[in-house]
Amino acid sequence: MNAESSDKPSVDVLAVLPRLAQLTNALNRGRLAERATAATGLSLDRPAVGVLVTLRMADRPLRVGEIAERMQVVGPHVTRQVQELERRSLVRRIGDPHDRRASLIEPTPEGTEAANRYAASLVGWFSQAIADWSDQDRDDLGRLLGRLVDDVTARMNRLDTETGGESPAAG
Repeated sequence: MNAESSDKPSVDVLAVLPRLAQLTNALNRGRLAERATAATGLSLDRPAVGVLVTLRMADRPLRVGEIAERMQVVGPHVTRQVQELERRSLVRRIGDPHDRRASLIEPTPEGTEAANRYAASLVGWFSQAIADWSDQDRDDLGRLLGRLVDDVTARMNRLDTETGGESPAAG
């Protein structure tokens, strides 16, 4: 039976949900994000770091709405964060070559370095957590996690399209 056509989740999928919740709780309790934020060397809150990391991971400058969509938050939250990051010279606005009325946001060199320090802290922590794993297990984790993210993202996009619902970024 196709998983798309069934509303009843399989036993193996149900078994992983508590493990995902356990992982989320462990990461939140361990204050991993706060430690990584401290590694930036700047006094930033989590949403501001999220904007910087989102911009750093993008292959191009982004509109505020695109940042919001990638972060799964509403636009006004991103606008406030961008304004604060801009005030601190961590991002800058540039003209959109395709629409003179719009602007794009890109990290400054200082913003890029802060995002790099944040990411390096997280990567270092996770690398230590799985240091005793075999190369095959680490490869499998990367492959399967990437597949999960791609499939969940695609399914959410289809759901938004089918239901005509607005994404959180639309606000």
